[in-house]
Amino acid sequence: MNGVTGRMGYRQHLLRSILALRDQGGLALGDGTVLWPEPVLLGRREHALREIAERHGLEHVSTDLDAVLADPDVDIYFDAQVTAAREEALRKAIAAGKHVYTEKPTATGLDGALELARLAREKGVRHGVVQDKLFLPGLLKLKRLVDGGFFGKILSVRGEFGYWVFEGDWQQAQRPSWNYRAEDGGGIVLDMFPHWEYVLHELFGRVTSVQALTATHVPRRWDEHGRPYTATADDAAYGIFELDGGVVAQINSSWAVRVHRDELVEFQVDGTEGSAVAGLRDCRVQHRSATPKPVWNPDVPAGERFRDQWQEVPDNGEFDNGFKAQWELFLKHVYAGAPYRWDLPAGARGVQLAELGLKSAAEGRRLAVPEIAP
Repeated sequence: MNGVTGRMGYRQHLLRSILALRDQGGLALGDGTVLWPEPVLLGRREHALREIAERHGLEHVSTDLDAVLADPDVDIYFDAQVTAAREEALRKAIAAGKHVYTEKPTATGLDGALELARLAREKGVRHGVVQDKLFLPGLLKLKRLVDGGFFGKILSVRGEFGYWVFEGDWQQAQRPSWNYRAEDGGGIVLDMFPHWEYVLHELFGRVTSVQALTATHVPRRWDEHGRPYTATADDAAYGIFELDGGVVAQINSSWAVRVHRDELVEFQVDGTEGSAVAGLRDCRVQHRSATPKPVWNPDVPAGERFRDQWQEVPDNGEFDNGFKAQWELFLKHVYAGAPYRWDLPAGARGVQLAELGLKSAAEGRRLAVPEIAP
């Protein structure tokens, strides 16, 4: 596990996925087999790795990627490093014959992402890309509505994502400084457009065109050591996506926006028969038969709260941590060949959309998104 000293690598992948699997006694396959994940903590800062290992009673720590990849007892290489370091490490892991599971984006450009997919196919290793939002309760409920035909003909999707990331001068930033340096693989387009690609693709249809406007709203920030630096990467992106079947999606992504919504990301889906608003955990609906009749009258106060006119979608089941749920599927895929479709070609689609989004913003025009063969 490379990159476990970072926030996502530690909290979501190590603590809430791999260690959570161990806490429940391993991953039972239903035939008497139990998989027991034994993590090797890999990174550049040995003292930080050893502190994590001691905290959780783990044995294996290394700062030598090549040595870990040469170890025959290591079956899977997982990458949650900074984006700029990911592609080279994945190439090495594939060359060493390891199955690979990785955060997104898989590379900083489409050519690199496609090359990783080709190398993995030729080497015969299994491969997966983290697409965690598909496994979150709010979007699982939304998918249930889509699959059940609740919306009728889907017309549009509106997404709002983001929060205010502190500049780092008088209050510590919630995100690492490399996120705001393009030369280090930073930028909200490269970070978030791969997410929007798989969410749109899986729930509503393949993205066929993109038109984006990017901005660096906060040009001066302070790093982890309190030193000022110039932000060279985009911290906000405003995208319009056309999907197969005519659905139009608009998604705003920003690290320079203050939150006035129920969750940090929300999607509103409007269809001929009904609408829904889904976040990470909750989902609310308004059916055609229960849609009120608003009348525009700015001369009098609104007599009702529009949010109160929506109905909560029940859980109707238990939802596990989304990262853990996908880890379980990938481990079953590696060990038993269980079906798994969130692979390196799927990850390449996300890189493609980010690349075309940045190109669209630079050139000020809408761009077609060619289909990537499986």
